[in-house]
Amino acid sequence: MDKRLLSERDICSKYILPALTGSGWDLHTQIAEERTLTAGRIIVRGKLVARGQKKRADFVLYLKPNIPIAIIEAKDNRHTVGDGIQQALNYAKMLQVPFAFSSNGDGFVFHDRTGQSQEAEKEVALDAFPSPEELRAKFLAWKDLSETQAQTALHPYFETGKEPRYYQVNAVNASLEAIAKGRDRLLLVMATGTGKTFTAFQIIWRLWKSGRKKRVLFLADRNVLIDQTMVNDFRPFIGSMAKLSTNSKTIERPDGTEETLTLAMDRRRINTAYEIYLGLYQALTGPKDSQKIYRELSPDFFDLIIIDECHRGSAAEDSAWREILEHFSGATQIGLTATPKETEYASNINYFGEPIYSYTLKEGIDDGFLAPYKVIKCHVDRDIEGYRPAQGQLDRDGNEVEDRLYNTRDFDRTLVIDDRTKLVANRVTQFLKESGDRMQKTIVFCVDQEHAGRMRQALINENQDLVAKDSRYVMRITGNDKEGLNELANFIDPEADYPVIVTTSRLLSTGVDAQTCRLIVLDREIGSMTEFKQIVGRGTRVHEDTGKYFFTLMDFRGATSHFADPEFDGEPVQIYQPGPDDPMTPPEDGETPTDWEDDDPETVLIDPVSPGPSGDPPDSDDPGGGQGPRRKIYIDGVGATIIKERVEYLDADGKLVTESLRDFTRKHLTRRFASMDDFLRRWHAEDRKQVIIDELAEEGLDLELIGREIDGNLDPFDLVCHVAFGAKPLTRRERAENVKKRDAFNRYGGQARTVLEALLEKYADEGVLTLDDTNILQINPFSHMGTPVELMRAFGKKPDYVRAIRDLQGALYDASA
Repeated sequence: MDKRLLSERDICSKYILPALTGSGWDLHTQIAEERTLTAGRIIVRGKLVARGQKKRADFVLYLKPNIPIAIIEAKDNRHTVGDGIQQALNYAKMLQVPFAFSSNGDGFVFHDRTGQSQEAEKEVALDAFPSPEELRAKFLAWKDLSETQAQTALHPYFETGKEPRYYQVNAVNASLEAIAKGRDRLLLVMATGTGKTFTAFQIIWRLWKSGRKKRVLFLADRNVLIDQTMVNDFRPFIGSMAKLSTNSKTIERPDGTEETLTLAMDRRRINTAYEIYLGLYQALTGPKDSQKIYRELSPDFFDLIIIDECHRGSAAEDSAWREILEHFSGATQIGLTATPKETEYASNINYFGEPIYSYTLKEGIDDGFLAPYKVIKCHVDRDIEGYRPAQGQLDRDGNEVEDRLYNTRDFDRTLVIDDRTKLVANRVTQFLKESGDRMQKTIVFCVDQEHAGRMRQALINENQDLVAKDSRYVMRITGNDKEGLNELANFIDPEADYPVIVTTSRLLSTGVDAQTCRLIVLDREIGSMTEFKQIVGRGTRVHEDTGKYFFTLMDFRGATSHFADPEFDGEPVQIYQPGPDDPMTPPEDGETPTDWEDDDPETVLIDPVSPGPSGDPPDSDDPGGGQGPRRKIYIDGVGATIIKERVEYLDADGKLVTESLRDFTRKHLTRRFASMDDFLRRWHAEDRKQVIIDELAEEGLDLELIGREIDGNLDPFDLVCHVAFGAKPLTRRERAENVKKRDAFNRYGGQARTVLEALLEKYADEGVLTLDDTNILQINPFSHMGTPVELMRAFGKKPDYVRAIRDLQGALYDASA
């Protein structure tokens, strides 16, 4: 057997795998083949949604399940033994493992990142692969872990049947290693939608089961966060877990069953028999001494505390969270956040230390685990120009309006222009109608609860037909609206149709797992980068079951100027700024309206109104700053219009570019094929043209979808030549007719000629490229001509049939065609 003729997979199974098992690696618990690491970046251009190529490691070696130690990249034997080492090193960095190997079946190249070897990289014979014990000893030395510490750091995961993603494994393992070595303040930064609570569960489980931590407190500041966690990720703790609350509650689980939460408090006395506690800090403390229930517990009661969404207050020295953390100061404390807060008044890093692991929004989008998004940026004339009342202008109550210039900082906070609210509601409704899906879950962020109420009413009036079918089509969900709060669970439930559009102020800005949210509308200023990231995070979850791969952010207040801030790490795929008469949905090919000039100074994405002060503004639900609602001035009949609105994409390098689908396709094709001759050589050399199409699809270029958008009559061959290299295209019908004109089938007669002519028609009408697949002979019109075997016999033997088909393909793409 000539090894050079074997495929890469054959090299893996016949040479690499035996070498691993021969060195003592367990096939079932320590070796993973073809391990998928990422989901493949989601690429959005107009209506085109595709995934880029997934990152897959040929082999990942584990000390124990989910504790990786080495990467092996395989190549076929036509490559040298070290050709895969650079790719292996990239994957090793992703998985934070110290050892990388490359092999072509002749031996291994071994790269040791620990610095413990005399040579960082060397060749190793096929029968001399390092044993698990050898790499384990090097690994522990690299991590500076003693055998005692390793018992904690390497304790097994809980096998949930849900495979942790690579970054979750990194976060969990980094936490266990730090705690094993005695660190007691940790900060984990993970973008919204990347599974912080699942990560927290695995950390708690491993520390709890290893005996390192016996009593655990999971702190949050919203009931929905606690309830979701108890019935979902923390479910394996049932029997040992309780909620620190006196209010009993029944929760509906994703499978439709109901579950009553176990409570650990009775008349504000805490039951100390449980081991895992979840609670709201509001339930444990308050301004009065009698409300500080946590003092019932001794300072050493908890030995592990995890603070979810720790950017919301726990870092501030005078916060309610902080007094709880300080009471249990002897416990190990882990802060979880998507957005670490660093201001003059509060610092997560000062309290918890530098993050032990970070996984950013940009990384999540690059890996395809988070949904990218488009931005529709709307400029309202009143926001740009401001509003100055006419002399003697009266408000709705008949009082004279103070003569001064009002701007976006005033609108809906101190002065209400009702026409502006109606304009926003109209544009949101217009977008939903033009998108073709008026049932897509939508969150509208408003200045305060009163503004959210008015926005609800305006949206109801714009959507009276759907409100008549179900009054919950539009609802306000704010802290003081009981009916709205009761519908929150339905809004975030992918299976529930209603509510569809929700207006809110701050309640839904963080923590709520709105998986199917496709539209986020910003109609209030957002001065804080922390809050901006959290709001963007409401839409970043991918939900494949409902086909949600991206979402849209509609900005009426210039909040998306935060994209220009270096602190922001996940730019949008598209920004669209329509004019007054333009449709609200972005153009399908991603191009701006025809009258929009790129060099027009007004296209610069700069908020013309000065931004608010840094840090979080006062609670918007209480605009009086704790004094109760401020009286607002209501103005009628003033009018408001959209001046302009525009579209940018996020490219593969994370840069914002205005780019059409055609430009995007051209750029990626010319990266793959240096010239038209390069493409033609590859096309003519490949017997199965579908192989090339499949390779491009893996990289995010689905030529079938792109063809539908650009010209549905073009063959993929013509699509590539035309879009990438400017060649004049022929339609499939024109190519088929040219083959007929040249009488390319003149040497065939009878049934063979009929089959070839029918195949040519199939290509012209449907664009079928897999003409050499004999299964095509089982469908119409061939099934009426005879069996596949009978039809192939018309050409002689099967090889003769295959040769005729390849000649037909050659004739289709002949230079004279």
